[in-house]
Amino acid sequence: MTSPFVKVQREDFDLQAEIDRLTNGRRDIGAVVTFSGLCRDEGGTLGALELEHYPGMAEAEITRIAKLAIERFELRGLTAMHRYGKIAPGENIVLVVAAASHRQAAFDGANFVMDFLKTSAPFWKKEHAKDGQEGDWVSAKDADDAARAKWADEK
Repeated sequence: MTSPFVKVQREDFDLQAEIDRLTNGRRDIGAVVTFSGLCRDEGGTLGALELEHYPGMAEAEITRIAKLAIERFELRGLTAMHRYGKIAPGENIVLVVAAASHRQAAFDGANFVMDFLKTSAPFWKKEHAKDGQEGDWVSAKDADDAARAKWADEK
């Protein structure tokens, strides 16, 4: 089985470099799907999003999810990267790169990883307002749970 590349880091990542790392010299890949999640400014009110994680546990859970995706969708490669620390609007937060022989497997693999990552990986988000006020911790969303649940219904 292909091993996923999983990394949790403070610094930004380079989308093209990660695609190249996964695909260079490969002739068995027919499709690459990328998802890059960015910090949005919430209508101009957000100054930064602070992300905390459980070191070691976050990497282990993302690796577990990634391995499930590789097996379920017969992926030829998978990269999952997540940042932590204070992230400004417009900056990258998360990256998933799924490579497969065919496009549908790559799309499904990337969606699967994101749906599980949003609900299973131990990350916590706190909003910091543009005016400098420290905001609240962000609660989990029912929509994220619903997105994850759809994978249990498929055979």
